[in-house]
Parts: sequence; C-alpha cells; structure tokens
Amino acid sequence: MALPSTIYKTSIQLSDIDRGVYESLQATVAKHPSETDERLVARLLAWAIFHEPELSFTRGLCVGEEPDLWVKGPDGRVRFWVEVGLPESDRIIKASRHAEKVALLACGRALANWDQQHLPRLTGLPNLTVVSLDQAFITTLAARLERSITWSVTITEGTVYLEVDGVTHETGIRIKTGVLL
Repeated sequence: MALPSTIYKTSIQLSDIDRGVYESLQATVAKHPSETDERLVARLLAWAIFHEPELSFTRGLCVGEEPDLWVKGPDGRVRFWVEVGLPESDRIIKASRHAEKVALLACGRALANWDQQHLPRLTGLPNLTVVSLDQAFITTLAARLERSITWSVTITEGTVYLEVDGVTHETGIRIKTGVLL
C-alpha cells in the first residue's frame, strides 16, 4: 500500500521590495512520501521568490510532465513554468519552448556539478531565469519545518530574509541566467 502525502498549511507574508510585491500567501501543500523536507522548503521558497497572482502548486512529483508551480492561461496553456531542484537541461529547454516564461530555483547538494553540466546548455534561452539559494539556508529551514508553516519573507537587493518563530535567516539570491522575474 502506498504511503499518503503529508499535508502542510502554509501562510507566508511576502514583501518583495525589489519587485514591489506585498502579499499574504496561503496554501495547503502536499508533501509526497518520496519528497524531502528540503525539497518542500525549496518549493515554498520558489512560490515566494517567483510569486505572481495566479502562481499555483501542481501535482508535482506525482505527475512527471508538470512543473512544481505554474500559471496557466484561460486557454489551458502554461504561461509560467517553475521548476525546483536540479532537472535535466532537456526538460528546461522543452519547457522554454512551450511556456511564455520559465524559472528554475536550482538547489541541491550536487548544485556545483549541475551548474557545470547543464547551465551552459541553458544560457541562451531568452525566457528562462535560473536562480539559486545557499543549500545550508534551505537545510536550516527544513530542520525547523512544522505542519503549520508561518513565514515572513522579505526580498530586497538580491537577499532573502525569512523570519520563522522570531528568528531571521538570510541568504543571497544568485541569478545564474536571465533576470529575476
């Protein structure tokens, strides 16, 4: 019998000063049994960093052909495709052909190797933004993960400040290709 997903209630106060975005984000997010806490944290961070009004979580790991987050137009076409992790470059190239905008929050323990192997193939895609965050930042947040998540996220001058339970954590956003959307 398959293990059930774990449900997380999420509330994020987002102040993206760089883009002039100030929102209260609420979502119920399912963590697939094979998903790590670090990956869930990365998905939530991508939701905040690339926030647009209609950006929503997909079925993710359950459906291999969907991104982690997306904005779909009224005609059903994907307008904004957001990946998290270290996907194959072919997957990102294919997404860039089908979506108006594509973003990748590149993160994981093998990020340096992924950069060398895949980033050169992606640098020429005009509708792609690749950013990364320090893995230690993600790991620290994952260690504090609870089923009810309440974060205050401030993004300014290329730095993410995330307050949880009265403690503020910070890391820089490294833009690897494109510009921060």
